[in-house]
Amino acid sequence: MLMPKRTKYRRPHRLSYEGRAKAGREVSFGEFGLVAESGNYVSNRQIEAARIAMTRYMKRGGQVWIRIFPHLARTKKPLEVRMGSGKGAPEGWVAVVKPGRVMFEIGGVSEEIAREAFRLASHKLPVKCKFVRKGEVK
Repeated sequence: MLMPKRTKYRRPHRLSYEGRAKAGREVSFGEFGLVAESGNYVSNRQIEAARIAMTRYMKRGGQVWIRIFPHLARTKKPLEVRMGSGKGAPEGWVAVVKPGRVMFEIGGVSEEIAREAFRLASHKLPVKCKFVRKGEVK
């Protein structure tokens, strides 16, 4: 499971996922990429589920690059607790994904296999996704 080794602050402010991604918009490592068409927070569990779905479909062939990392701590207050008395305890880790961000890349497999692997992975993610080839700039 992805998570930072240490962070400066235990309970950070939430970052916005509105607007287009400034960085990470091009396929850099593999031949094909999975690009977010909408913005949302993607948890470390969702990233891991998508990675497992892709690698299982590819039967350990090719290579997968994960281009997002869950840096932000997500907090949650306990159930049935009254309003106030501070922010909740850290519950999990999330990555902020903006539209246009390349989330995963695949190399060393055919386009049909990459498309199907990304289709399976996209069902595990809370954002709308699309398939791109290397060199396609959106």
